[in-house]
Amino acid sequence: MKKKVKVSTVIICMVTLVLMLISLFPYYYMVLQSFLPRNMVDKALIPKGVSLDSYRYLLGGNGAGAGAKDALKWIRALMNSFLVSIPTAAVSVWVGLMTGYATTHMQYKGKSIIYSSLLFQMFFPVIILLVPRYMLIRPLANHYLGMILPLVISIWGIFMYINYFKTVPSAVFEAAKIDGASDIKILMKIALPSTKSISIIVFLSVFMTRWNELMWDMLVAPDVKMQTLNVMISTQFNQNSTLPGPMYAASVMLTLPVIILFLCFSKYFKEGINFMLK
Repeated sequence: MKKKVKVSTVIICMVTLVLMLISLFPYYYMVLQSFLPRNMVDKALIPKGVSLDSYRYLLGGNGAGAGAKDALKWIRALMNSFLVSIPTAAVSVWVGLMTGYATTHMQYKGKSIIYSSLLFQMFFPVIILLVPRYMLIRPLANHYLGMILPLVISIWGIFMYINYFKTVPSAVFEAAKIDGASDIKILMKIALPSTKSISIIVFLSVFMTRWNELMWDMLVAPDVKMQTLNVMISTQFNQNSTLPGPMYAASVMLTLPVIILFLCFSKYFKEGINFMLK
């Protein structure tokens, strides 16, 4: 019996390891190709030399066809991605916190209707709202507000907060109100600190979703000065591109911030996942 358990454990570990290697291989390939010399890109799986030509091309160094204008274009696209992703994620956390608190611990007319409408939206793909959103936000086209405002409401994040606040006794907030605390003060002093793990996982989730957004940015911000890094990659490179090296380098630039954020906040991410599984 012990031998069977040990064999099954080994098999499970091996299968898990193989699946992990398969999932990580695209990242390895992307990073490797971005550092290979131009004549070796897409021709080697083991590095035989390291070159920064692809990054020089993007950042205006000595790469073929690169220049100061190209450098400004890619750096500006990277900054645009941060300028729209961070505020979107931050506002989503605050919206989710307020909605979750109001839905579970406040009494007002129409609360059940609001809850049902939020639940109703989860059954429809976001793509069907693309055109209506654009028609509403058209006056803010080629503006950061136009890229941020339609995406600040995360239905998934709201339900994360609702599920958490359902586990918190109403007596906690009622005691604070008796002491003279307003709803805003309760949110800032009690609700927000107690939802630290959930707030971080919602922030990371919305940040990654916004960071990888493509269709909305292409629609609402066609001006090259407003393009995010994701849009810049899709417009500058394609499957017929003769510059695969810079394409891989740009992809590394796009992926690196998300990986850094996850590594920095992985502890809270795991805590949030554990709460979801309870």
